[in-house]
Amino acid sequence: MDSPKKVSIQKNEYDSTTKILVQIGIQQTRANIDQNLPLRKWLYSWLLDPKIDNNFQKNVDSWISTLIILNLFVLVFEHVPAIFEPHKHLFHFFDMFSVVVFTIEYFTRLCLAVEDEEFKNSKYPYLKYITSPFAIIDLLSVMPFYLQAFISIDLRMLRFLRLLRILKLFRVLIPAYQEFKLMNQGRTFRQKIHALVFQSMYGGSLQSLFDTFIVVWVVVSVIAVVLESVFAISYILNIQFIMLDTVAVGVFTLEYCMRIYSCVEEPGFEKAILGRFKQAKKGACIIDLLAILPFFLEAFLHHLLDLRFFRVFRLLRLLKLTRYTGATSTLTTVIAREWPVLGASAFIMLLLVVLTASLGYLFEHEAQPEKFENIPQSIYWAVITLASVGYGDISPITPMGRVMTIILALLGIGIFAIPAALLSSAFTDQLRIERETLKNALYDMLSDGIIDENEADIINREAKRLHLSEEEVQRLIEKAKYDRELKDDIAGLPLHKIAATPAHAVEHFKTLMSQIRQLGIMTDKAEFEEVALSNAGLTPKELGLWHFINKA
Repeated sequence: MDSPKKVSIQKNEYDSTTKILVQIGIQQTRANIDQNLPLRKWLYSWLLDPKIDNNFQKNVDSWISTLIILNLFVLVFEHVPAIFEPHKHLFHFFDMFSVVVFTIEYFTRLCLAVEDEEFKNSKYPYLKYITSPFAIIDLLSVMPFYLQAFISIDLRMLRFLRLLRILKLFRVLIPAYQEFKLMNQGRTFRQKIHALVFQSMYGGSLQSLFDTFIVVWVVVSVIAVVLESVFAISYILNIQFIMLDTVAVGVFTLEYCMRIYSCVEEPGFEKAILGRFKQAKKGACIIDLLAILPFFLEAFLHHLLDLRFFRVFRLLRLLKLTRYTGATSTLTTVIAREWPVLGASAFIMLLLVVLTASLGYLFEHEAQPEKFENIPQSIYWAVITLASVGYGDISPITPMGRVMTIILALLGIGIFAIPAALLSSAFTDQLRIERETLKNALYDMLSDGIIDENEADIINREAKRLHLSEEEVQRLIEKAKYDRELKDDIAGLPLHKIAATPAHAVEHFKTLMSQIRQLGIMTDKAEFEEVALSNAGLTPKELGLWHFINKA
């Protein structure tokens, strides 16, 4: 059984870690809500209270927002008779489901209004809630459905009134905007635009909503481009596809202009012209430009050239999603780091393909002149065989050709597996290095015992980029704290005293290894090699140890 002192120490460490997690915007997995509260207070705390971290308030808002957006799409499809008429019962069922959900939400908020800070101090909290703007919007979103049961309403008017459901999104947008406005008080218009489109400590929830908005439009526009290639769907929804693409281009164009305009607030892009030109040359901005360029080229140059083939390039919008994940940057780093090995593997594959294609042409040309017409055509057969795909459209019929195909297929299993294995191993290794780098950064940040706003912003960015869960970030923080405390304990000791205690010696060794790895990440590898190989540099064994530590 743990002693009271040990339990107290563990509790203090837990509270300290929790405080740091709150500082960087990562809270506990469960809300701390007293189970003995009155039922109404308990329900409000779990479902609607925005001041309690990790309750269900954000989940409720997210699901309601999703249902609102789905209602908007349903209203669009209701104007297409070819879709609406055969599935009228499904549209009616979805509308009833939406009304039931919105009605339950309305009465839940009404019943719990006396627990809301905005209404509970009023003499008539229920009346004050009913007359509040959000409650009126909530009521208007369901009222048309109930009115049609008593009043004959034109279907077109009913659809128009149902559009009011889109106003319910303001319940999410207005608090996010108020938070954004508060965080950006005293800042210039350009700085506010920068906070909206670039990740920073000033973005808040509104910046996350903006990113989600762009991601949704990317997915919707790409799905539309794919469905547009199906004639049966394109014939029915041709106008809707044109309108959707126009709106999507407008959204992406506005985003692109906002990024170019505000990029001078980013470190390294401060100059008005050169900074924006530098931003425009970045891979992500080139993708943004390619996502909208086909639309404008086709609109302005259609009378000179037939540019319909440009429409397929709208699928490049899918690449915009790479901006919102760190996986692509990690993969790019891995490829750059392992390029010599990958290049050697690619050279072996190329050599094998040309050699086997030449032999295939030699053995099969006379037997199948129409299939093995020349060596370039044989290269297609060699690649398909090496990749173990084997479509069967070109296959050897001579004994030597078949023997060579068997050998080629067996070699292909190993040859094509080498780059995949290299990338897989290097990708995992790169993630480990980046997490180790984050741990070292936490190690330095905790030197003063607190996490300031800039440090919290860095941790948030890295946690999102590396797809770290709350538990993983908590483990890293605890490990960094432990290492920092242990270093403080042994940092002042002379080396012989550190060596006298095996536990201290192990931790000191781990610290030195971590510093060597960090040095390997930060230093210029080419210059380091040059100096290390000079007369005043490292011995071959020392250089070998350096390479081993930085590859381990």
